[in-house]
Amino acid sequence: MKKLFYIGLLFPGFIFCQTEKNPCETLLKLNALIQENHYKPKPVDDSLSVYVFKTLLSRLDEENRLFIEPEIKALKKHEYKIDDYIKEGNCDFLHEFYLAYNKTIARYITLLAAIEKEPFPLSSTEKVVFSKKAFPYVKDESEVKHLYKKRILFNILREVAELSTNKDSLLANFDHLARESKTKIFDKYRCKIESYQYTEAEFQAIFFEVFCSYFDPHTEYFSANDKSSFYSTVSSDNMTFGLYVSMTEKDEMTVDDIIPGSSAYMTEKIDKGDQLLKIKYKETEYEIDCASMKKIDEIISSNEYKTADFTFRKKSGEIYSVQLVKKIMKDYQNNVFSFKLKKDSGVFGYIRIPSFYSTFENGKSNVSTDVSKEIYKLNTDKVDGIIIDLENDGGGSMEEAIQLSGMFIDHGPLAVMNNNRNKKEILKDTNRGIVYNGPMVVMINGFSASASEFFTNAMQDYNRAIIIGNKSLGKATMQRIFPLNKNNDEFLKLTLEKFYRITGKSNQYIGITPDVEIPLLFDKQMPREDSNETALKNDEIGVRLKYNKWSDELYAGAIALSKKRVENSKEAAEINALNAKINPFYDNDFPPITLQFDAVFNDVNKINDLWKSIKSATEKEYPITVEQNSFDDEFQKHDEYLKSCTMERMKTIKQNYHILEAVNILSDIKQLRP
Repeated sequence: MKKLFYIGLLFPGFIFCQTEKNPCETLLKLNALIQENHYKPKPVDDSLSVYVFKTLLSRLDEENRLFIEPEIKALKKHEYKIDDYIKEGNCDFLHEFYLAYNKTIARYITLLAAIEKEPFPLSSTEKVVFSKKAFPYVKDESEVKHLYKKRILFNILREVAELSTNKDSLLANFDHLARESKTKIFDKYRCKIESYQYTEAEFQAIFFEVFCSYFDPHTEYFSANDKSSFYSTVSSDNMTFGLYVSMTEKDEMTVDDIIPGSSAYMTEKIDKGDQLLKIKYKETEYEIDCASMKKIDEIISSNEYKTADFTFRKKSGEIYSVQLVKKIMKDYQNNVFSFKLKKDSGVFGYIRIPSFYSTFENGKSNVSTDVSKEIYKLNTDKVDGIIIDLENDGGGSMEEAIQLSGMFIDHGPLAVMNNNRNKKEILKDTNRGIVYNGPMVVMINGFSASASEFFTNAMQDYNRAIIIGNKSLGKATMQRIFPLNKNNDEFLKLTLEKFYRITGKSNQYIGITPDVEIPLLFDKQMPREDSNETALKNDEIGVRLKYNKWSDELYAGAIALSKKRVENSKEAAEINALNAKINPFYDNDFPPITLQFDAVFNDVNKINDLWKSIKSATEKEYPITVEQNSFDDEFQKHDEYLKSCTMERMKTIKQNYHILEAVNILSDIKQLRP
């Protein structure tokens, strides 16, 4: 029997690729698996047709600035018929969509070239409008050309405005700066055309993804590359070139770190801060500025791309190329780690769990084993309590969530699993004994999902830990990955089951409410489950399970003290005040901006002032004393890479207000204990 991999992870969508064939073959396989096994399958009917029609167009043309009104009217004949086409095995409509989309891209290229050749005034009395919602489709080609010209002019003026905060200096040199910016903006527009173009197979894969998302946000179509990339997020060991990269404020991709022993490390050429310019895989080159970021991420993270040529630019300006080969390495950014945090006479353990990784694909370790090792180290240092940090932990292996929960309670039920046949299974910790029996705090936020929520539910239901932070994501479903064919090049990640708390309640859709809520920048903007149109709704089941709650009468007192402290906290007030300024930018449409330099400069600097405040708040260090545990302190003495990781992690801990409050709570418990 093949091993079943159950996954509880929030995962973004992809652009896929597959071999050329009738796309209805894939759609029929997807639908057959979904109808037979999905937790709550929906019929393939007009509702599906309308959803797929609208969602596909939104995916292809998010702002409604590629298609024009007559083209949409021509496609609308399919709006209520897609379900019939799928049942009949006739997917000719998809080719029609593909041709229509390619026509919009060809027009975009033609109009862009025409605009660049024409006289281009650098000021206008017209206004540019931005909206949270997609604009209505424009009537004809001349109108869409006019909109392109307005957006390009705005981008040129913004490019100049962002060069300096000294308006007089910019105005004195405006003509020269604007000409340079115009060249740069047109280069960017031409460059990005590549990311808008799809092969027909890639286009079909987008449609498959949209089709699957109708049933729920976590039912997804995967190519082999996508499956590999997915597993890399839930594994502590991965095939890697040995580079960690990120995007800078200037939209440049630079090297953050290099893994010792990796191919990148062995070149003895690549340094932190080097800018990645392009990647060549086989005969195809991908310019970082032009290529789809999904494609770049796929090359870097998927096991399917084993060798590639990388071109970098050093800060000195030197450009060089190296060939890198992937090998299995420990992913230090996706591994459990721990530190000691001190306050007054108390010493508290801090354990960071980035994901519920397991031995998927290349994995050589699992999260429960690694956490037990960190607890052993902290127990050796005689800590007075432990913080488990699950912030931004999107989940992973549900089996690992069960194992980890059992380490902190002495046997008993953990959750109830329910499938599409209403068959309920009680998930239990069957092992007697616990790994750690001291006071605990668990930290969560809006990105804590699935397996993280499973563990948090158990800790809260058993009163085993105080939960702090923000409402969690709200995903209480389990998925399994099915192959669609014998070639193992297409897969379906399918929602099979839903898990409930031992009380019969569920965090699905609504998330977990912490015992102590603590403000967090951008909390309202976190994309929780209830923001998904097709998410499964919340419900309860009737269960009567026996379990023994943890008896720590000090928790209630510590929670009350924490709530009062947060309510009166200057730090919390500062975060709330910043959120009050941030939220309108996401909740409301921006006012129209006149296409003149003065108006654009004022708008840019208003936003930049806010971002400076946000940057200052996120970089603020709180009074947290952080030390390595005794084992790691000795082990890492002669490892420069691990010492560098440690320094960065210590800095991140000191910048987290939630960790400060977690330490305060454990300190209160220590003080309250007789």
